[in-house]
Formats: sequence, structure tokens, C-alpha cells
Amino acid sequence: MKVILQQDVKGQGKKGQMIEASDGYARNFLLPRKLAVVATAENINTMKMQEKAKKAQEAAEKAEAQATAEKLSGITVKVPAKGGNGGRLFGAVTSKEISDCLKEQFGLDIAKTKIVQEEPIKAFGGYKLKVKLGYEITGTLSVMVVEA
Repeated sequence: MKVILQQDVKGQGKKGQMIEASDGYARNFLLPRKLAVVATAENINTMKMQEKAKKAQEAAEKAEAQATAEKLSGITVKVPAKGGNGGRLFGAVTSKEISDCLKEQFGLDIAKTKIVQEEPIKAFGGYKLKVKLGYEITGTLSVMVVEA
């Protein structure tokens, strides 16, 4: 019996995939638990439309990530921080502070988890950080740490 999975089923397949399952397994396990629906012409059409919509959404998100990466390359974020003598900071500049300054200064909403810091920023000056925007797109962000 051909069925279309509504959820991921271990050992069978992923959500939205059409599989061939034995009649008893489909009738007694998959269908009553709403893990799958019978692969009728209408359900197959629905599955294809959902796949098409998902691909279109992914393409839009990828284009948005690319546009954000281009915006990031042309800006420098100024992060105010308190420091002592010798250009050292009290503490460190975190990715949350950088994310907040980005939103405040340029209106770009980038999650703190997407900003990659190899080592903590503990001194005044300019830094280049990577920003992972998803879909294997990374941008470069210029950060200038200034005295508050």
C-alpha cells in the first residue's frame, strides 16, 4: 500500500515522503496514529503543492540572507564599553551586545547565536567577525569597540 508520511517515522522515511508499506502495517499502525495518509491522487497533488511552496519559501529565505550579508559588508557597528588603562576592557564584549547595537544603530535584527567570535573581545579597537546567516551564507561584520 502506498502512503504519504505526515511525520518522520523511524526506519520508514521523512515527513512528506511517499513510501510503500505493507497493508497491515499501514492499516494498523500508520493510519490510526495519523503518521500517514493513503496515497490517493488528491493527497499526491497536495504533497506536490506543499513541496513547491517549501522550495519557494527556502529560495526567498536564501535571497533574504544574501541581501543581509551584502548589507553587513558595508557597515561598522560601534559598541560602547567601559575600560581601564592600557586599552583593556572591564569584562568582554559579547555577541548579545553586538546584536543589540546592530538593531539599535542599523535596524538589522540578527540573533546573537549567528555571530561567531573566535575569541572574546577584551580590548578597544576594530574587529572583523563572521555572521552565519543560514543556507551556507556567511557575512563579515566590522565591529568597532569604543570607550563609553
